[in-house]
Amino acid sequence: MASNQGTRVLRAVGRFLNDVIRSAASSPRIKSTPSGCARSTAHGGSTSLTSPGSVRGSETVEVEPPAAGALVLSYEPDTDGDPDAGEVIWTWVPYAENDGRGKDRPVLVIGRHGQDRVFAVRLTSKAHEGDRDFFAIGSGPWDSQGRPSWVDLDQVYSVHRDGMRREASALDLERFTRVAQALQQRYGWEPEGSSAQSA
Repeated sequence: MASNQGTRVLRAVGRFLNDVIRSAASSPRIKSTPSGCARSTAHGGSTSLTSPGSVRGSETVEVEPPAAGALVLSYEPDTDGDPDAGEVIWTWVPYAENDGRGKDRPVLVIGRHGQDRVFAVRLTSKAHEGDRDFFAIGSGPWDSQGRPSWVDLDQVYSVHRDGMRREASALDLERFTRVAQALQQRYGWEPEGSSAQSA
């Protein structure tokens, strides 16, 4: 008699555990990943990474380079959890095709774009020797492999403060000044506090 009761209890526990497992498998899950992105698993087992810069409302977007006077180049890095001019930050960056796809990558913040957004130019570790659209800045802590980086002068992005995944480092003032000079020569943007801005 005792063995029959034990069998019934074990069967009841087994049914309960099966129900719990079935329920957990059928509902979408979001869990944190080491990269700081969210990993979403939906029905069918397909998995995708979601970076803050790809979320509607705080997405990173490519913009037309602003006219001279519409962007003020500034240098004010501050490790405060917000993207600040002079910092290299990581965010999701859309591909040139603008088809909704993109990649998490480092960008250099170059100035403010309203209250919640900043202007930025992307970095790449792919060599671009002799290419006038790219400016070499050497290596830095934003690249864990220590590879030299190039600034893409041709593409400008608007990054929302909530679209930043992490602050990587501040670019030193000397290198930032050289990037700013290249951007000023190309677009006519003036540095903050220049005579053109104070006039």
